[in-house]
Amino acid sequence: MARYKLLLEWDGRPFAGWQRQDGVPSIQQSLEEAVERYCGEQINVFGAGRTDAGVHALGMAASFELVAEKDPREVMKALNAHLRPAPISVLSAERAADDFHARFSCIGRRYMYRYVNRRAPLALEAGRAWLWGRPMDEKAMAAAGKVLEGRHDFSAFRSAECQADSPVKTMGRVDVERVGEEIRLHVAARSFLHNQVRIIAGTLRDVGIGKLSSDDVRAALETGDRRKAGETAPPDGLYFMEAMYD
Repeated sequence: MARYKLLLEWDGRPFAGWQRQDGVPSIQQSLEEAVERYCGEQINVFGAGRTDAGVHALGMAASFELVAEKDPREVMKALNAHLRPAPISVLSAERAADDFHARFSCIGRRYMYRYVNRRAPLALEAGRAWLWGRPMDEKAMAAAGKVLEGRHDFSAFRSAECQADSPVKTMGRVDVERVGEEIRLHVAARSFLHNQVRIIAGTLRDVGIGKLSSDDVRAALETGDRRKAGETAPPDGLYFMEAMYD
């Protein structure tokens, strides 16, 4: 058996998320079907993360095995050909160690959330960012984000459907920057709870417009009360940026 690692980007708008589901298109299904069309093998593709419907990726890692060994350059070229016209691109393909697994070998994941802070509607970025017309204070958002760094019980920042055994996570990085009319939230951790990044994004939006303060964010953490955090931000602005490995 030959194991391969892929680096992927995609536009999440047409998909129900990473994971294969009955009756709806997914990234995983698209890749597995592309492999089968390429070489006739029915395989399972594993991703570094399980993104929600509508979430994008610029640097998702995935892994799978083939019985017949192939040149990685051929794998990349063939999969891109068989993925068309789906908005998924294989950026690179390489042989991986026999014990490599895109999900279980991953030691860190990094996401970015994009807000566009202007009144005019999005013409080119519709579905790829969260438009917010009222002024947002990115400095207040950045200060509140630092409250979330470190090891905490994130019960207030996960969905009711989250199946994780524990709400305790260690947040390694929560940074906010403004680039012109765009505000970017960068979040990194070993792993995340269901909807955690989107709830953080919604909470920091509320900080940016003055609805919440850093103290309110701290209170949400300390109480674990989901009602004290912000709304779950739409998936439009969320991007899986990087999977990290030893």
